[in-house]
Amino acid sequence: MIIAIDGPAGAGKSTVAKKLAQRMGFLYIDTGAMYRCLALKALDQGVAISDTAKIIALAKGVSIDLINNPDGSLKVLLDGKDVSEAIRKPRVTEVVSDVAKIKEVRQIMVELQRRMGVSKDSVMDGRDIGTVVFPNAQKKFYIDARFEERANRRYKEHKGLGNQASLEDVKNDLHNRDTIDSTREFSPLKKADDAIYVDTTDMSIEEVVAYLVDKVK
Repeated sequence: MIIAIDGPAGAGKSTVAKKLAQRMGFLYIDTGAMYRCLALKALDQGVAISDTAKIIALAKGVSIDLINNPDGSLKVLLDGKDVSEAIRKPRVTEVVSDVAKIKEVRQIMVELQRRMGVSKDSVMDGRDIGTVVFPNAQKKFYIDARFEERANRRYKEHKGLGNQASLEDVKNDLHNRDTIDSTREFSPLKKADDAIYVDTTDMSIEEVVAYLVDKVK
């Protein structure tokens, strides 16, 4: 079974998807982490994010592994190196949407995501899982929340990681990412016609997870 979870940045979909996978005994696949890996590799190698040809070349040769830890956390390996924390840094967050909007990059990543997804029962979250990656997924959800709430959640996430970003910086970045994700030409962020819409603004993580489990069962 494939459970597809889409939604904008800061809506809580990764946290919910991770807990849902743990609750169901499924593999959790964080597609956003995969794009973050590519963005990190470009930054570390001094490749300009605007240099589309070089970004595509990096994507063709990148090695990404996602390992579900027993405690439900996700270990992300980039070319064999643990980058679980590095990919969450502001410098990666600021450019990941620009990397992810490149058509050829998405095509490469989609094929990798599909290979991962069919390996076993999986919960996969991202921007185009229910519309492009797995349009025939057995269950689809679109996780959303009001902008202010999404910004506050992302701000708390940054603080928890020790990142020095102001709330205003987070809001600006979130607005920029929303614009890029929803207007890009290839695989824009949008709700699949058959996806269940879930507004998590006034819900706790456990409430959202319980709701999804009920809908899946």
